[in-house]
Amino acid sequence: MKNSYTADGPTQVAIWKKAALLKANDERARKVLSAGRLVMPYYSYRGQEIIPSAVSACLTDDDYICTIYRGIHDMLAKGMPLRDLWAEIAGRETGICKGKGGPMHLTYPSKGIMVTTGIVGSSMPIANGLGWASQLSGDGRVAVAYFGDGATNIGHFHESVNLAAVWKLPVIFVCQNNLYAEHTTYEKGTAARRVADRAMSYDIPGVRVNGNEATETYAAAREAVERARAGEGPTLIEAMTFRFHGHVFGDADGYMDATQKAAAIEADPMPRFRAALIAAGHATESELAAHEAEIEAQLDDAVDFALGSQPPSLAELKKDVFAEEIAA
Repeated sequence: MKNSYTADGPTQVAIWKKAALLKANDERARKVLSAGRLVMPYYSYRGQEIIPSAVSACLTDDDYICTIYRGIHDMLAKGMPLRDLWAEIAGRETGICKGKGGPMHLTYPSKGIMVTTGIVGSSMPIANGLGWASQLSGDGRVAVAYFGDGATNIGHFHESVNLAAVWKLPVIFVCQNNLYAEHTTYEKGTAARRVADRAMSYDIPGVRVNGNEATETYAAAREAVERARAGEGPTLIEAMTFRFHGHVFGDADGYMDATQKAAAIEADPMPRFRAALIAAGHATESELAAHEAEIEAQLDDAVDFALGSQPPSLAELKKDVFAEEIAA
């Protein structure tokens, strides 16, 4: 990577702050669910915090992201406010989608968070559409599509990457390869040794990075974003990681290799990143601890706000379903 793509001290601290928020939010969500305070489908992203934090450090508010149902970390890293998020996943009228979208269908356009989708791989064609719009308008925006390794085996992936390559769309395809497609290991469902190798089929750059290493992920994302802004087309980034919990909250994860899982948790990137920042002199223990305390206070406020808000009224049932007729 070029030296200009190296994350300096302040950038590394900014990435850690985003990742710390993501980690704390996931831990709080699982705690609230375990206590029975909320009932909802929830897909833990714990272990994958570094990837969207590093990618988002390369983006502006105007840039777009599209993600999937395991994408709350992607949205928080891009700037979705905690109150709006929690009110929505709690099914309250104060939520960003009036409580009707829930955890799997979220949006916050003012920060470029365009859609969360429950359809595997569908973040990619939507990102292409946004990238095409940016290309036509010449506004310089880029679009990031987040997805998992399992999504690389369906038509959405191949069709989207091919079209983005043909039209040189400003799209960055980020595969968060956590080694499991729902309950299926990577080796049992994917013939290609590396997802990044598939980029060769479409004559675009394919980069594999350690998604648990902030500076490496940042450098790859920065290069891909600058390439896209310059009109040079898409990049496929395969960010290697591991999710610490089952596919969905309550999943016993008996299908996961216990030794592999234990090793991944032992190598948790969050405490390692934190320690590295302190060792390098980029931050002090007291500074990072103060930020963590601030995050917990923000989560207290967001959860209280959400649970104190009202559910949508019955009148909302027929709203936002069909276009409303406007008198001429």
